[in-house]
Amino acid sequence: MSAPPRLTVETRNWPIAGSFTISRETRTSVDVVVATIEAGGQRGRGECRPYPRYGESVDGVAADIMARAAAVAGGIGRDELRAAMAPGAARNAIDCALWDLEAKTAGTRAWALAGFRDCAAVVTAFTISLGAPEAMAAAAAAAARPLLKLKLGADGDAARIAAVRAAVPDTRLIVDANEGWQPDRLEELMAACHAARVEMIEQPLPAGHDDALARIARPVPVCADESAHDLAGLSALAGKYDAINIKLDKTGGLTEALALARAVRASGMAVMAGCMLATSLSMAPAMIVAQLADVADLDGPLLLARDQDHPIRYDGSLMYPPEAALWG
Repeated sequence: MSAPPRLTVETRNWPIAGSFTISRETRTSVDVVVATIEAGGQRGRGECRPYPRYGESVDGVAADIMARAAAVAGGIGRDELRAAMAPGAARNAIDCALWDLEAKTAGTRAWALAGFRDCAAVVTAFTISLGAPEAMAAAAAAAARPLLKLKLGADGDAARIAAVRAAVPDTRLIVDANEGWQPDRLEELMAACHAARVEMIEQPLPAGHDDALARIARPVPVCADESAHDLAGLSALAGKYDAINIKLDKTGGLTEALALARAVRASGMAVMAGCMLATSLSMAPAMIVAQLADVADLDGPLLLARDQDHPIRYDGSLMYPPEAALWG
């Protein structure tokens, strides 16, 4: 008789290339948690990024993962896991490990299990950290990328937008305020974005305080991030947002993320495939979500000083499917 599936957990710290600044914090490294499930001589892995904004910690998420060891040993499936655990980083790690294990056991790729004939390369946004207008403009010019995401959410955002647009007149731009704008300045900052040909504004207002978005014209499409988590919360965003940023650490795994992506598309809203700052092991399952996305923002490994073995290959901003040795 073969041994039951075995779940283990590991935490790792990865240095960032320089630093990464958003409206809430500046970081020089990132902590991730990896769940590994071994069964039948095969190994499946899933990486998550615990996020304090959502009340998560590395130790807490690792403990939540290991609390499911008996369920994993009993052969819990992805749908059962989805019903048994709340959305979040811990469920994401286990769910993605189950996808990886199933693909390796079946001798196929995870995207085939998800119903895709192949996994196409995608162009990812490249993130410019929040800083002074001249610093962000210089970083944008040096990046030489076709699609940039500007981190905003502080005084002087209109000047930042204008400075970057002047530095890269032909580059596609999206911006992310990380809940940093206030309702009384919303229309002014949207106008600045429209004037600079910004294509999308991510999460301008704090989650739970975004009713103002339903009461104003939106000359630039607005994308929910911190306000959007799983399928159950989608209906509350109707009329406020034009797009949804789907991140596996919010949805609690690829299983929920795919269900959410299909529901978002059916609703007429756009899909962004997003990520927390993490390694290629986190980006690999998100690549499957990107097959349903209008915009991909999966540049996490490009912002790190080093990455996993068998990393995802990036040719500039063109992102290729993961090798099976990494995931799926």
